[in-house]
Amino acid sequence: MFLAIKEILHEKVRYGLIVTMVVLTSYLMFLLMGMMFGLASENTVAIESWGTKAVVLNKNANVSLSQSLIAPSQLPKLTKHEAELGLVPVVMEMVGQKESHKTSLQFVGLKEDQFIAKDKLAITSGHRVQRSNQLVLDESLKDKGYRLGSKVKFGNSATEYTVVGFAKDAKLNISSIAYGDLSVWQSLRGVGNQFVASGIISDQAKPAVTAGLASYSVNTFIEKLPGYSAQNTVFEFMIGFLMVISVIIIAVFLYILTMQKLANYAVLRAQGIPAQRLINATLGQALILMVVGVIIALLLTVVTGAVLPTAVPILFNWPLTIGVAVALVVMGVIGALLPVRVIKKIDPLDALN
Repeated sequence: MFLAIKEILHEKVRYGLIVTMVVLTSYLMFLLMGMMFGLASENTVAIESWGTKAVVLNKNANVSLSQSLIAPSQLPKLTKHEAELGLVPVVMEMVGQKESHKTSLQFVGLKEDQFIAKDKLAITSGHRVQRSNQLVLDESLKDKGYRLGSKVKFGNSATEYTVVGFAKDAKLNISSIAYGDLSVWQSLRGVGNQFVASGIISDQAKPAVTAGLASYSVNTFIEKLPGYSAQNTVFEFMIGFLMVISVIIIAVFLYILTMQKLANYAVLRAQGIPAQRLINATLGQALILMVVGVIIALLLTVVTGAVLPTAVPILFNWPLTIGVAVALVVMGVIGALLPVRVIKKIDPLDALN
């Protein structure tokens, strides 16, 4: 290790370039992981905040909450573990503004006496919905000018609603949520009393179902969210390719440096320095370069996470990020095995030529 450190300090520019490449690829990888988890979280954070274990939908809705409709005759007897929920995409407009102030979001209708409305909404300011003309909004909408007491309306409807609260973790399928009364959902969806809900959320794994309905586990339901699986797969492939690129970069750089130092290694071999010591020095260099580069990348990631605006969907899973960092170091050392093969074949007689 002493020989490895001395050589790195002597060739600061060359090894500095390798560290820079490791930092850049690792930093990009960590950011991509953060964005992957951030986007995945904005798809599912509301579902998780409800304590969902199963979702009951119309069996013909293709596991889509927005496409599902439950008729009164289909509604099973609900326990304290189930809650009716209505979902409809809407455009919300602030009333009384000189300029048009519109926001696309998901309206979620609830019954105030069921467990989601009573216990699962993380209200950060204001209070829960108590009347049909009241709303609780995702707290991120504060950045768009919405405040407690703001008057809003949906689409072409003339009915005005009052914002009475803000809640965290109120996002579904990357859209902010406006929580309101289930009767408002019936009006916005245009179904009147023909249908009572889009679906039933249960905090139990096996809720009761009736004819025409089907129960799905929360994992099955999440996998069917539009774009969720495709988005995660793309990020996973990008991260995997970056890991392979990192190994190739460290291997190529160390191979080039080794080829440039073949004459020096030959002299050392002629002086009686065993090949194993030179191999250990090369592997030690790879370890030091990878550890330093990955640590710098982790520090940059922490700083980036602290300064990015809340509008950027990024969430760091630190145990997994540290695991990937360790994997990068290991793979970098494995990549150093390419120049090791060259060192083993060095002939001490080359030093005499």
